[in-house]
Amino acid sequence: MARGEDTRKKILDVAQDAILTKGFDATSIDEIVASAELTKSGFFYHFRDKNALASALIERHIAVEDQLFDDVFARARDLADDPLQVALIALKLLAELIEDMPNGHPGCIVATAVYQDRLFNADVREANRRAVLGWRGRFRKMFDAILAVYPPHDDVEPDDLADMVSSVIEGGIVMSRAVSEPSITARQIMLLRSYVKLLFSPRLK
Repeated sequence: MARGEDTRKKILDVAQDAILTKGFDATSIDEIVASAELTKSGFFYHFRDKNALASALIERHIAVEDQLFDDVFARARDLADDPLQVALIALKLLAELIEDMPNGHPGCIVATAVYQDRLFNADVREANRRAVLGWRGRFRKMFDAILAVYPPHDDVEPDDLADMVSSVIEGGIVMSRAVSEPSITARQIMLLRSYVKLLFSPRLK
């Protein structure tokens, strides 16, 4: 990694840790500079302001999450061809992955930015919107594949099902941190898995 790229990554790492701990508003550029052992000019060489930093953090978070989901679903597709089974396996793998994190899921930059969107310009808010809609699109494809084979036992909208996946994950992260119980997120994902299974599994006649 080139020196400039290494410095940029260090800034992002330090900023992310601080922001996930106490939010964007309470994290100053001065604090980031001190923790990263940089000069202010070094910070501003990479990011013109806090909006640029937020955009970079969101884009990086999206890339990391996309890779994580790609890996999970690729493993699930290696184990099954049926779309419902792929979804059930993927949700179980995701729950296990999060459960294996020593201190639970570290948090979501996208959610943190949403809670404090008054701090940001239109570019940051649009990056956040793209992130959420990207997750909707990903999980919508999963449910579309299931719906093509299995009629649901209730009247449901595919987009609502897709949003439920994100809501359960993000809500689980918030609950986990609120009560210092890291396993909540994984348990919530497994409950979601049970719902999906009940919603689509063929009924015995």
